[in-house]
Amino acid sequence: MRILLSILLVLVFASSALAGDINLSVAASLKDVINELSDSFARKHPGVRFVKNYGASGQLVKQIENGAPADVFISANLEWMDHLKNKKLADVASIGTFTYNTLVFVGTPGKASSMQDLVKLDKIAIGSPKSVPAGEYATEAFKKAGIDKHLEKKLVMARDVRDCLMYAERGEVDGAFVYKTDALQAKQAKILFTVPQELYQRVTYPMALTVPGAKNKDAAAFFDYLHGDEAKSALTKYGFAAR
Repeated sequence: MRILLSILLVLVFASSALAGDINLSVAASLKDVINELSDSFARKHPGVRFVKNYGASGQLVKQIENGAPADVFISANLEWMDHLKNKKLADVASIGTFTYNTLVFVGTPGKASSMQDLVKLDKIAIGSPKSVPAGEYATEAFKKAGIDKHLEKKLVMARDVRDCLMYAERGEVDGAFVYKTDALQAKQAKILFTVPQELYQRVTYPMALTVPGAKNKDAAAFFDYLHGDEAKSALTKYGFAAR
C-alpha cells in the first residue's frame, strides 16, 4: 500500500511539473524572433516553461514522427508541413502562415554580385536540400538559372541555415545561401546579392499545433499569441516579411 501511494505521488508530481510546458519545434532561421516572443509570453504567464528545439525543418519533422515531444511546429517551407499533415501529426484546423523570408547570397564583398558569378567560386555553402528548405530553394534557383551542373563540385552541405552563415562568417567558404533575416545578424559576411524571386518558390513559414499541442491550453494560448500584433512587430524587427 505504501509503495502504491509513493508511485501515485511521483506520477502526480511529474504531471504537475509538466503541466506548463510548451514544446516548440521551429526552423533554425526563426530562432531569434521566437526566443524573443517566447520570453515575452513567459513573463506574462509565469507558470509556463518553454522547451525549444531549433533545426532544419525536415530533421524536426522526423523527430516528431519518432515521438519527440512537440506542441507547436513552424517549418521553413510548405512541403514539410504537408508531410506532418499527411502523417496525421498536425492539427489540420490550426495550419496557417506565420511569415515570409527572402533568399540571399552572403560572403566577402567582391566575391560575387549575381547568380552567374557563382561559377567562378570554389566553395559555396548551402543547407542540405534533403532536410533544409533554404538548400532546396537554392538548388531550385541554380536549376532555373542554368548553372546547376557548374556548381555540383563546389557545394558544401550544412545541417541548417545558421551553419551556412557560420561558414561564411569564418571565411571557410567563398559564400553561402541564407535567408535575409540571418544575413542581417552577420558580423563579418555581407549580402552580396538577393536571389531573384522568379528563380525559386517564395520562402513561406507555415505553422501549426501538433495533435497533442491542440490539447495543451498553454500551447494553444501561445499559438494565438503568434498571430497577434506583438508577434508581427517582432517579425518586422528581425527583417521578416509581413503575412
